[in-house]
Amino acid sequence: MKRVENYLASLQQTMNELPKENIVNVIELLESARLDGKQIFIMGNGGSASTATHFVCDLAKNTRREGMPHYKAIGLTDNMAIFSAYANDEGYENVFSQQLDNLVMPGDIVIGISASGNSMNVLNAIALAKSRNAITVGFTGFNGGQLLPMVDINIHVNSTIIEHVEDIHLMLEHMIVKAIKEQDYPENLSKILVDEEVEVPQA
Repeated sequence: MKRVENYLASLQQTMNELPKENIVNVIELLESARLDGKQIFIMGNGGSASTATHFVCDLAKNTRREGMPHYKAIGLTDNMAIFSAYANDEGYENVFSQQLDNLVMPGDIVIGISASGNSMNVLNAIALAKSRNAITVGFTGFNGGQLLPMVDINIHVNSTIIEHVEDIHLMLEHMIVKAIKEQDYPENLSKILVDEEVEVPQA
């Protein structure tokens, strides 16, 4: 029982230290990306790969609303054929950056999830994203590693317990998606979006 209580108490303390303003900034960034039709790329390794996949699923499916554009959420961990081809031919450190190279555009959002903040494939992808004027977001733990100072917005989990870091990263994606689902958009927003679309001149 004591081990369970210690785990929960420590986890709660870590959650209390989360940078709430940065979480709000990520929510607002994703809401803007939705309305602007920007792509959102999410990546990670191991447990962070599972969180990345979960994030893409929830963002793409659970935020749907009539009259609103759907999220263009893309997971960089899920196509095993292209993932293993890049790993085999160009090195594991390039599995994410090479996928991004074909797809990322200015203003897109690239989210890197790394407990250590030092996963080289995540760092390389973030560097490429920044070179293309994409907006970068990090989910980190431990001391933040090299990822923390690289990204535009970082949500840092201040813990050296890997299980806590991964627990909270998954909780964060749920929190973010739930906040987006509950956003109170104006009733006439769908009409505004249609009215703002550029009309193609008729020949």
